[in-house]
Amino acid sequence: MTLFVDSSAFYAGADRGDRQHQRAVAILSAGESLVTTDHVVVEAWLLLQRRLGTRIAERFWEGLRSGVARIEPVGLADLERAWHIGLDFSDQGFSIVDRTSFAVMQRLGVLRAASFDDDFAIFRFGLRKERAFDLLR
Repeated sequence: MTLFVDSSAFYAGADRGDRQHQRAVAILSAGESLVTTDHVVVEAWLLLQRRLGTRIAERFWEGLRSGVARIEPVGLADLERAWHIGLDFSDQGFSIVDRTSFAVMQRLGVLRAASFDDDFAIFRFGLRKERAFDLLR
């Protein structure tokens, strides 16, 4: 089974001072097939670099380059879907990274996510918007 990883889980896994650190490490090291997007990689790298320094951000990127997670590019169709997610959930203020993550997850059929971001718990999809992603937190 494949698990989508959001930047909040990557960050918590890297920051030993984060209150979710132990949980993130357990989730990320459980042996599941991990996938993320190129947008999440950039967002997580910038967050790590800003808060923990370039060395930590580069170590994160090096881990991804070595195959810790598959990086799925966000395509034009995903961007279009993300635009419509923003329209459908205009009261939520989902970021473009979250919206493209939702679009890619739906395209790939990945229904589970590692995220400490409440937006992943709020988003609904399906014909009647009755489905939610299964979150590991």
